[in-house]
Amino acid sequence: MAEGHMTNTKQAAHTGRLSVVATVTDGIRVLSLSGELDHDTGETLRQALDVTGTTRPRIVVDVRQLTFMDSTGINLLVAAYQTVTRAGGWIRLASPPESVLRVLQLVGVDDLIACRPTLREALTP
Repeated sequence: MAEGHMTNTKQAAHTGRLSVVATVTDGIRVLSLSGELDHDTGETLRQALDVTGTTRPRIVVDVRQLTFMDSTGINLLVAAYQTVTRAGGWIRLASPPESVLRVLQLVGVDDLIACRPTLREALTP
């Protein structure tokens, strides 16, 4: 994990095949995903990505343990990017496994949202 202070560790949700654990490190919301992100589990991530009322939100989505992602995940990430950017913040992806990175690259999401090879790098300005 990155150096720095980590607060507000909590299990955001565990639904079926997707687990989302939310923490805060140095003021950055970190969402650690594991399992499968698809139509049946996407609502869990959508709720975790909600930045309503947050000024200049900063989010890192750690996808190192994500085993599958379909168009639902792509759509949620693009929508989150748009919302966070409008609020003056940013969103990054950390540690995408090859299968997830391939999907991101095929549809060009990696050109929109910064994908960093490690969580530490995603947390670094």
